[in-house]
Amino acid sequence: MTQQRQSRFNSRYAFTPLLAVLALSACGGSDNDNNSSSVAAAVEVARPQDSRTFTPVVPTLNALANAAGTPAAPETDRWVGVNKGASYSIEVPKNWNGMLVMYAHGYAGTGPNLVAQTPAIRRHLITQGYAWAASSYSRNYYDVRAGVEDTNALALAFNDIAKANGRTLAAPSKTYIIGVSMGGHISAAAVDEENIRTANNKIRYNGAVPMCGVLGDTELFDYFTAYQLAAQKEAGIPATSWPVTNWTDIQPQVISKLFSSFPIAPTPAAAAVPTAQGQQLKTIVQNLTGGARPLFDVGYAGPLQNTVWGTFGSDGTITGILNERVVSTVNTVYQLDNNPAVSAAEQSYTNSTLKVTPVADANRLRTDGLRWVPKTNAIISVPVVTIHTLGDMYVPFSMEQIYKRRADQQGTSNLLVQRAIRGVSHCDFTFNEQAAAFDAMVNWEQKGIKPAGDDVLTPATVADPKYGCKFSDNNFTQDDSTALQNVRKNTAIIPSCS
Repeated sequence: MTQQRQSRFNSRYAFTPLLAVLALSACGGSDNDNNSSSVAAAVEVARPQDSRTFTPVVPTLNALANAAGTPAAPETDRWVGVNKGASYSIEVPKNWNGMLVMYAHGYAGTGPNLVAQTPAIRRHLITQGYAWAASSYSRNYYDVRAGVEDTNALALAFNDIAKANGRTLAAPSKTYIIGVSMGGHISAAAVDEENIRTANNKIRYNGAVPMCGVLGDTELFDYFTAYQLAAQKEAGIPATSWPVTNWTDIQPQVISKLFSSFPIAPTPAAAAVPTAQGQQLKTIVQNLTGGARPLFDVGYAGPLQNTVWGTFGSDGTITGILNERVVSTVNTVYQLDNNPAVSAAEQSYTNSTLKVTPVADANRLRTDGLRWVPKTNAIISVPVVTIHTLGDMYVPFSMEQIYKRRADQQGTSNLLVQRAIRGVSHCDFTFNEQAAAFDAMVNWEQKGIKPAGDDVLTPATVADPKYGCKFSDNNFTQDDSTALQNVRKNTAIIPSCS
């Protein structure tokens, strides 16, 4: 966005630099330290993540060439390589429209290889004339700090890479960022004022589309912890201290008491079916993940249960991204029914459940760049359009609710549009749903026309059986997998909106 255009956009949506300053000083929390003098005095120390080694794997041009053969895809220039320790892929249409889209991929595990990934809406982007670029990030694990910095660095290197490959381009007139899952966290963090201010590789994006994103940043790990504590309590093996060092030993017993079948080896395809004893846990988890809503039952029964339970027993450092635990259940309320009001029984249940407290400043502001886990404070000055599936148990719909509350608190809700999608798993969007979200953001940023979205906070609205119908799109393209199409067509799994 040019300076003049940015000024007009900020004026239109009543966002001022003063609001950003005030918001930065107000975005508290036990893991925040916004006192500049104490931050400056802090000594930066190493963490487990800093000693891990990774190897960038350069994508093959053949792979991109094969992708370019998709029907109706225009001719492009395609470049691959390594930038600042991260592999990358770049694709620029011959009829480039002058705009660049940065793609942030999701969690890539803990392996040593760094591999750049291709956006699911690649064909849509290049057909519209957009160039796109994607970094592998220079580190795996849940390293959002690396994701933001390396994506920014690649955006800043775009013109030099093009020139080195024989194509001299003007600087992009617009640069947008999109991402899925952990990449949704990265794309939301990349447009947040705190991270723009503290990043080493500085860039201001013109808009963002976080998809199935970890928009509650460290609160995702609070959810995992609260779920584990509730499961232990409901199984009659309540935690008395944390971390739970014998979790591996007691997990089979907890599962057997709460589920008659569970999607874990040797029966990974089994549905998660609660026992009578496990029914209350299901209600608790429903409320931890966003409240009563369509498709929660399907999500709760699905294979993501195994993925979520695989996070249990952690020490709260996000596998060495931090040195000290950041998770907290201090503000967690365990609701035992679908009434949003907290009853005396629920308050008693909450009070009697072990409280996990974070280590002060575990995720404080750093002197050497971004926080180790960058915050998504919703301190934004550009349009943000999000999409999230309702059945997601791994990065639950509650992430959207947390982000909306933050935007309300910061006074930036006028720059946020959120859309609920009737998917049953994590990031299982159709091509058209993702493309529509991107187009909506771009049309908003370029023409000032705010798109429609969903109310994510009103319990009665979210619980409506038709919730999520407005922006779910089952008109499939060649980019949608057969498996996704089969699930979306199965009305026994996803009830029809008609």
